[in-house]
Amino acid sequence: MTAQFPVTQTPAPRTQVPQAPAHASIPGPVAQAPGLHGPLTTQPRATAPGPQVRPAPPDAADPARCPWHLRLSWLLVLAGGLLAYVTTFVIMVLTGNPILLPTVLLVGAATIPVTVLMLAQSTRSGPVVPGRIVLVTVAASGLFSICAAGLEERIAGAVLGGASILLVGVIEESAKLVVPLIVLTLAHRATRGGGLVIGIAAATGFAVLETMGYGFGALLSKGGGLGALDATLVLRGVLVPAGHVAWTGAVCAALWFLVETPHRGRGALALMVALLGAVVLHTAWDATGSPVLRIVVAAVSVGTLLTLVILTHRSHARRTVTTA
Repeated sequence: MTAQFPVTQTPAPRTQVPQAPAHASIPGPVAQAPGLHGPLTTQPRATAPGPQVRPAPPDAADPARCPWHLRLSWLLVLAGGLLAYVTTFVIMVLTGNPILLPTVLLVGAATIPVTVLMLAQSTRSGPVVPGRIVLVTVAASGLFSICAAGLEERIAGAVLGGASILLVGVIEESAKLVVPLIVLTLAHRATRGGGLVIGIAAATGFAVLETMGYGFGALLSKGGGLGALDATLVLRGVLVPAGHVAWTGAVCAALWFLVETPHRGRGALALMVALLGAVVLHTAWDATGSPVLRIVVAAVSVGTLLTLVILTHRSHARRTVTTA
Protein backbone atom coordinates (compact mmCIF):
# COMPACT_ATOMS: atom_id res chain seq x y z
CA MET A 1 0.00 0.00 0.00
CA THR A 2 1.43 3.33 -1.15
CA ALA A 3 1.43 6.18 1.28
CA GLN A 4 -0.34 9.37 0.17
CA PHE A 5 1.32 12.64 1.04
CA PRO A 6 -0.60 15.89 0.94
CA VAL A 7 0.41 18.22 -1.93
CA THR A 8 0.73 21.83 -1.00
CA GLN A 9 0.15 24.27 -3.89
CA THR A 10 2.28 27.40 -3.86
CA PRO A 11 0.47 30.47 -5.26
CA ALA A 12 2.09 32.04 -8.32
CA PRO A 13 3.86 35.36 -7.67
CA ARG A 14 1.88 38.44 -8.65
CA THR A 15 3.33 40.73 -11.31
CA GLN A 16 2.95 44.35 -10.38
CA VAL A 17 2.03 46.70 -13.21
CA PRO A 18 4.03 49.96 -12.97
CA GLN A 19 1.85 52.92 -12.25
CA ALA A 20 2.53 56.31 -13.80
CA PRO A 21 3.47 58.91 -11.24
CA ALA A 22 0.67 61.19 -10.24
CA HIS A 23 2.50 64.33 -11.32
CA ALA A 24 3.39 63.16 -14.86
CA SER A 25 1.49 64.84 -17.68
CA ILE A 26 0.61 63.05 -20.86
CA PRO A 27 0.67 65.28 -23.97
CA GLY A 28 -2.61 65.83 -25.68
CA PRO A 29 -6.12 66.14 -24.32
CA VAL A 30 -6.91 63.71 -21.51
CA ALA A 31 -10.39 62.24 -21.37
CA GLN A 32 -11.92 61.62 -17.94
CA ALA A 33 -14.24 58.65 -17.75
CA PRO A 34 -17.84 59.43 -16.91
CA GLY A 35 -18.89 58.60 -13.44
CA LEU A 36 -20.74 60.00 -10.56
CA HIS A 37 -19.20 63.43 -11.00
CA GLY A 38 -20.60 64.25 -14.42
CA PRO A 39 -20.26 63.57 -18.14
CA LEU A 40 -17.10 63.00 -20.11
CA THR A 41 -14.79 66.00 -19.97
CA THR A 42 -11.56 66.85 -21.76
CA GLN A 43 -8.70 68.46 -19.90
CA PRO A 44 -6.49 70.92 -21.79
CA ARG A 45 -3.01 69.83 -22.82
CA ALA A 46 -0.20 70.78 -20.48
CA THR A 47 2.01 73.46 -21.96
CA ALA A 48 5.69 73.87 -21.35
CA PRO A 49 6.83 77.10 -19.74
CA GLY A 50 8.30 79.73 -22.06
CA PRO A 51 7.19 82.29 -24.65
CA GLN A 52 4.08 81.25 -26.52
CA VAL A 53 3.61 81.97 -30.24
CA ARG A 54 0.20 83.36 -30.99
CA PRO A 55 -1.29 82.71 -34.42
CA ALA A 56 -1.45 85.77 -36.63
CA PRO A 57 -4.89 87.10 -37.50
CA PRO A 58 -6.13 86.22 -41.00
CA ASP A 59 -5.65 89.71 -42.43
CA ALA A 60 -2.23 90.42 -40.89
CA ALA A 61 -0.47 89.84 -44.19
CA ASP A 62 -2.75 92.19 -46.09
CA PRO A 63 -1.93 95.90 -46.06
CA ALA A 64 -4.50 98.21 -44.57
CA ARG A 65 -6.78 99.45 -47.28
CA CYS A 66 -7.98 103.01 -47.62
CA PRO A 67 -11.68 103.76 -47.50
CA TRP A 68 -13.41 103.65 -50.85
CA HIS A 69 -13.98 107.41 -50.95
CA LEU A 70 -10.20 107.97 -50.74
CA ARG A 71 -9.36 105.33 -53.33
CA LEU A 72 -11.91 106.83 -55.73
CA SER A 73 -11.25 110.45 -54.82
CA TRP A 74 -10.25 111.20 -58.41
CA LEU A 75 -13.77 110.32 -59.58
CA LEU A 76 -15.28 112.52 -56.88
CA VAL A 77 -13.00 115.40 -57.90
CA LEU A 78 -13.91 114.96 -61.57
CA ALA A 79 -17.67 114.82 -60.96
CA GLY A 80 -17.65 117.64 -58.41
CA GLY A 81 -15.42 119.84 -60.58
CA LEU A 82 -17.54 119.43 -63.70
CA LEU A 83 -20.72 120.14 -61.76
CA ALA A 84 -19.17 123.21 -60.12
CA TYR A 85 -17.90 124.55 -63.45
CA VAL A 86 -21.23 124.18 -65.25
CA THR A 87 -23.11 125.69 -62.30
CA THR A 88 -20.88 128.73 -61.87
CA PHE A 89 -20.67 129.37 -65.62
CA VAL A 90 -24.45 129.24 -66.08
CA ILE A 91 -25.04 131.51 -63.08
CA MET A 92 -22.47 133.99 -64.40
CA VAL A 93 -24.15 134.07 -67.82
CA LEU A 94 -27.67 134.41 -66.36
CA THR A 95 -26.78 137.10 -63.84
CA GLY A 96 -24.08 138.89 -65.81
CA ASN A 97 -22.08 139.08 -62.59
CA PRO A 98 -18.33 139.48 -63.38
CA ILE A 99 -17.42 138.61 -59.79
CA LEU A 100 -17.91 134.93 -60.70
CA LEU A 101 -15.26 135.11 -63.43
CA PRO A 102 -12.27 134.14 -61.20
CA THR A 103 -14.26 131.18 -59.86
CA VAL A 104 -15.10 130.00 -63.36
CA LEU A 105 -11.46 130.33 -64.42
CA LEU A 106 -10.11 128.49 -61.38
CA VAL A 107 -12.62 125.63 -61.42
CA GLY A 108 -12.41 125.20 -65.19
CA ALA A 109 -8.62 125.19 -65.19
CA ALA A 110 -8.09 122.99 -62.13
CA THR A 111 -10.65 120.18 -62.50
CA ILE A 112 -8.83 117.89 -64.94
CA PRO A 113 -5.26 118.42 -63.63
CA VAL A 114 -6.33 117.77 -60.04
CA THR A 115 -8.27 114.70 -61.18
CA VAL A 116 -5.12 113.26 -62.79
CA LEU A 117 -3.12 114.13 -59.67
CA MET A 118 -5.59 112.30 -57.42
CA LEU A 119 -5.60 109.31 -59.79
CA ALA A 120 -1.82 108.98 -59.43
CA GLN A 121 -1.82 109.71 -55.67
CA SER A 122 -4.66 107.42 -54.50
CA THR A 123 -4.02 103.68 -54.18
CA ARG A 124 -5.73 100.82 -52.33
CA SER A 125 -3.01 100.85 -49.70
CA GLY A 126 -3.02 104.60 -49.11
CA PRO A 127 -1.61 107.76 -50.68
CA VAL A 128 1.73 107.49 -52.44
CA VAL A 129 3.08 110.79 -51.05
CA PRO A 130 2.00 112.67 -47.90
CA GLY A 131 -0.73 115.16 -48.76
CA ARG A 132 1.03 118.18 -47.27
CA ILE A 133 4.03 117.67 -49.57
CA VAL A 134 1.74 117.42 -52.59
CA LEU A 135 -0.07 120.66 -51.71
CA VAL A 136 3.17 122.56 -51.12
CA THR A 137 4.55 121.27 -54.42
CA VAL A 138 1.45 122.36 -56.36
CA ALA A 139 1.48 125.87 -54.93
CA ALA A 140 5.23 126.51 -54.96
CA SER A 141 5.85 125.02 -58.40
CA GLY A 142 2.89 126.80 -59.93
CA LEU A 143 3.98 130.23 -58.71
CA PHE A 144 7.67 129.80 -59.44
CA SER A 145 7.49 128.02 -62.79
CA ILE A 146 4.87 130.30 -64.36
CA CYS A 147 6.87 133.40 -63.44
CA ALA A 148 10.26 131.95 -64.40
CA ALA A 149 9.01 130.54 -67.70
CA GLY A 150 7.20 133.76 -68.59
CA LEU A 151 10.33 135.84 -67.97
CA GLU A 152 12.65 133.49 -69.85
CA GLU A 153 10.31 133.19 -72.82
CA ARG A 154 10.07 136.98 -73.06
CA ILE A 155 13.87 137.28 -73.10
CA ALA A 156 14.18 134.47 -75.68
CA GLY A 157 11.54 136.14 -77.85
CA ALA A 158 13.38 139.47 -77.74
CA VAL A 159 16.67 137.82 -78.71
CA LEU A 160 15.61 135.12 -81.19
CA GLY A 161 12.28 136.39 -82.46
CA GLY A 162 10.02 133.70 -83.91
CA ALA A 163 12.68 131.02 -83.51
CA SER A 164 12.21 131.22 -79.74
CA ILE A 165 9.27 128.82 -80.10
CA LEU A 166 11.86 126.05 -80.31
CA LEU A 167 13.08 126.90 -76.83
CA VAL A 168 9.69 126.96 -75.13
CA GLY A 169 9.84 123.25 -74.37
CA VAL A 170 13.29 123.53 -72.81
CA ILE A 171 12.37 126.63 -70.79
CA GLU A 172 9.09 125.33 -69.37
CA GLU A 173 10.30 121.80 -68.64
CA SER A 174 13.35 123.20 -66.81
CA ALA A 175 11.25 125.66 -64.79
CA LYS A 176 8.87 122.92 -63.66
CA LEU A 177 11.77 120.80 -62.34
CA VAL A 178 13.10 123.34 -59.82
CA VAL A 179 10.60 122.66 -57.03
CA PRO A 180 10.68 118.85 -57.49
CA LEU A 181 14.47 118.97 -57.13
CA ILE A 182 14.06 120.84 -53.84
CA VAL A 183 11.50 118.27 -52.67
CA LEU A 184 13.85 115.45 -53.63
CA THR A 185 16.66 117.06 -51.64
CA LEU A 186 14.67 117.85 -48.50
CA ALA A 187 12.02 115.11 -48.36
CA HIS A 188 13.23 112.12 -50.35
CA ARG A 189 12.56 109.66 -47.53
CA ALA A 190 8.93 110.76 -47.27
CA THR A 191 8.45 110.71 -51.04
CA ARG A 192 10.24 107.44 -51.84
CA GLY A 193 8.74 105.92 -54.95
CA GLY A 194 6.57 109.00 -55.49
CA GLY A 195 8.46 110.80 -58.24
CA LEU A 196 5.51 110.54 -60.62
CA VAL A 197 3.15 112.15 -58.09
CA ILE A 198 5.58 114.97 -57.33
CA GLY A 199 6.04 115.64 -61.05
CA ILE A 200 2.30 115.68 -61.68
CA ALA A 201 1.82 118.02 -58.70
CA ALA A 202 4.46 120.42 -60.05
CA ALA A 203 2.88 120.33 -63.51
CA THR A 204 -0.62 120.79 -62.06
CA GLY A 205 0.32 124.10 -60.45
CA PHE A 206 1.85 125.34 -63.70
CA ALA A 207 -0.98 124.07 -65.93
CA VAL A 208 -3.74 125.59 -63.78
CA LEU A 209 -2.22 129.07 -63.80
CA GLU A 210 -1.34 128.87 -67.50
CA THR A 211 -4.86 127.77 -68.46
CA MET A 212 -6.38 130.55 -66.38
CA GLY A 213 -4.18 133.02 -68.25
CA TYR A 214 -5.17 131.65 -71.65
CA GLY A 215 -8.83 131.71 -70.69
CA PHE A 216 -8.67 135.32 -69.52
CA GLY A 217 -6.82 136.25 -72.71
CA ALA A 218 -9.50 134.56 -74.84
CA LEU A 219 -12.17 136.52 -72.98
CA LEU A 220 -10.47 139.87 -73.66
CA SER A 221 -9.24 139.13 -77.19
CA LYS A 222 -10.86 140.68 -80.23
CA GLY A 223 -13.90 138.66 -81.18
CA GLY A 224 -13.67 136.79 -77.90
CA GLY A 225 -16.18 136.57 -75.11
CA LEU A 226 -17.73 133.99 -72.87
CA GLY A 227 -17.91 131.49 -75.72
CA ALA A 228 -14.18 131.80 -76.39
CA LEU A 229 -13.50 131.55 -72.64
CA ASP A 230 -15.51 128.34 -72.33
CA ALA A 231 -13.94 126.78 -75.43
CA THR A 232 -10.43 127.56 -74.19
CA LEU A 233 -10.99 126.15 -70.72
CA VAL A 234 -12.64 122.97 -71.99
CA LEU A 235 -10.07 122.33 -74.74
CA ARG A 236 -7.03 122.92 -72.54
CA GLY A 237 -8.58 120.95 -69.71
CA VAL A 238 -9.17 117.90 -71.90
CA LEU A 239 -5.62 118.08 -73.27
CA VAL A 240 -3.92 118.37 -69.86
CA PRO A 241 -3.19 114.60 -69.52
CA ALA A 242 -1.44 114.76 -72.90
CA GLY A 243 0.69 117.76 -71.97
CA HIS A 244 2.44 119.19 -68.93
CA VAL A 245 1.16 116.56 -66.50
CA ALA A 246 2.50 113.63 -68.53
CA TRP A 247 5.82 115.23 -69.46
CA THR A 248 6.86 116.49 -66.03
CA GLY A 249 5.49 113.39 -64.34
CA ALA A 250 7.65 111.13 -66.54
CA VAL A 251 10.79 113.20 -65.94
CA CYS A 252 10.33 113.22 -62.16
CA ALA A 253 9.56 109.49 -62.11
CA ALA A 254 12.88 108.90 -63.88
CA LEU A 255 14.66 111.29 -61.50
CA TRP A 256 13.40 109.42 -58.41
CA PHE A 257 14.28 106.13 -60.09
CA LEU A 258 17.85 107.33 -60.61
CA VAL A 259 18.20 108.18 -56.93
CA GLU A 260 16.63 104.96 -55.62
CA THR A 261 17.90 102.26 -57.98
CA PRO A 262 21.22 100.51 -57.37
CA HIS A 263 21.75 100.41 -61.17
CA ARG A 264 23.04 103.93 -61.75
CA GLY A 265 23.64 103.43 -65.44
CA ARG A 266 20.08 102.29 -66.05
CA GLY A 267 18.74 105.17 -63.96
CA ALA A 268 20.83 107.77 -65.83
CA LEU A 269 19.65 106.37 -69.16
CA ALA A 270 16.01 106.50 -68.05
CA LEU A 271 16.40 110.13 -66.96
CA MET A 272 18.03 111.17 -70.24
CA VAL A 273 15.33 109.46 -72.29
CA ALA A 274 12.58 111.07 -70.20
CA LEU A 275 14.10 114.56 -70.45
CA LEU A 276 14.71 114.30 -74.18
CA GLY A 277 11.25 112.85 -74.78
CA ALA A 278 9.53 115.58 -72.76
CA VAL A 279 11.36 118.38 -74.59
CA VAL A 280 10.76 116.83 -78.04
CA LEU A 281 7.06 116.19 -77.42
CA HIS A 282 6.57 119.67 -75.93
CA THR A 283 8.37 121.34 -78.85
CA ALA A 284 6.47 119.28 -81.43
CA TRP A 285 3.17 120.26 -79.80
CA ASP A 286 4.00 123.98 -79.77
CA ALA A 287 5.73 124.24 -83.14
CA THR A 288 3.13 122.54 -85.33
CA GLY A 289 -0.56 122.88 -85.98
CA SER A 290 -0.92 119.51 -87.66
CA PRO A 291 -3.82 117.56 -86.12
CA VAL A 292 -2.19 114.24 -87.01
CA LEU A 293 1.07 115.11 -85.26
CA ARG A 294 -0.77 116.37 -82.19
CA ILE A 295 -2.81 113.17 -82.00
CA VAL A 296 0.42 111.17 -82.09
CA VAL A 297 1.96 113.34 -79.35
CA ALA A 298 -1.19 113.02 -77.25
CA ALA A 299 -1.31 109.23 -77.66
CA VAL A 300 2.33 108.79 -76.67
CA SER A 301 1.98 111.14 -73.69
CA VAL A 302 -1.22 109.61 -72.32
CA GLY A 303 0.05 106.06 -72.83
CA THR A 304 3.25 106.87 -70.96
CA LEU A 305 1.31 108.53 -68.14
CA LEU A 306 -1.06 105.60 -67.63
CA THR A 307 1.81 103.11 -67.70
CA LEU A 308 3.72 105.06 -65.04
CA VAL A 309 0.60 105.35 -62.86
CA ILE A 310 0.14 101.55 -62.91
CA LEU A 311 3.81 100.92 -62.14
CA THR A 312 3.77 103.45 -59.29
CA HIS A 313 0.70 101.87 -57.70
CA ARG A 314 2.21 98.38 -57.91
CA SER A 315 5.49 99.55 -56.41
CA HIS A 316 3.68 101.31 -53.57
CA ALA A 317 1.63 98.18 -52.82
CA ARG A 318 4.81 96.07 -52.62
CA ARG A 319 6.47 98.53 -50.26
CA THR A 320 3.38 98.61 -48.06
CA VAL A 321 3.30 94.81 -47.76
CA THR A 322 7.03 94.72 -46.97
CA THR A 323 6.78 97.27 -44.17
CA ALA A 324 3.51 95.89 -42.74
